[in-house]
Amino acid sequence: MTQPLSYTAEMERKERKIVVAVDESEESMYALSWCISNLIADATKNKVVLLYVKPPPPIYSSFDAAGYIFSRDVISAMTKYTNDLVSSVMERAEATYKNLDTIDVSVERIVGSGDAKDVICSVVEKLKADTLVMGSHGYGFFKRALLGSVSDHCAKHAKCPVVIVKHP
Repeated sequence: MTQPLSYTAEMERKERKIVVAVDESEESMYALSWCISNLIADATKNKVVLLYVKPPPPIYSSFDAAGYIFSRDVISAMTKYTNDLVSSVMERAEATYKNLDTIDVSVERIVGSGDAKDVICSVVEKLKADTLVMGSHGYGFFKRALLGSVSDHCAKHAKCPVVIVKHP
């Protein structure tokens, strides 16, 4: 007959998944460095998931105004730009966590496409993440009312605790 594991023994075995939403902003890179410095513990296995959400591809119509605005060349240039942007953001994120002297952390990269707030909440739920970490752009009331706030939406709808890190 085996003895039941204590709570700490279970926590040591379980891998803790922390999703960090990253984008082009300094705020998201600061949130990543804050996460590595403050949430990663020696006692548990930690997996940091870097999540970048690119906007959905535009829908092109054969009835566009000039008939050639969205030619294949323009579409391929836009796709290349988006892919370069994703690579750039992920490289910056990798440089951010590698510059920090911390314990060994496994890192996974995920790139989603669509409305950021919906994709983030969906990925968090699919991965059964333990924590979601996001940066805050610090928009004021009017800008937040007009643009909406991804972090506010995720704080209300994500299926895990959400840490919103404010850039100093």
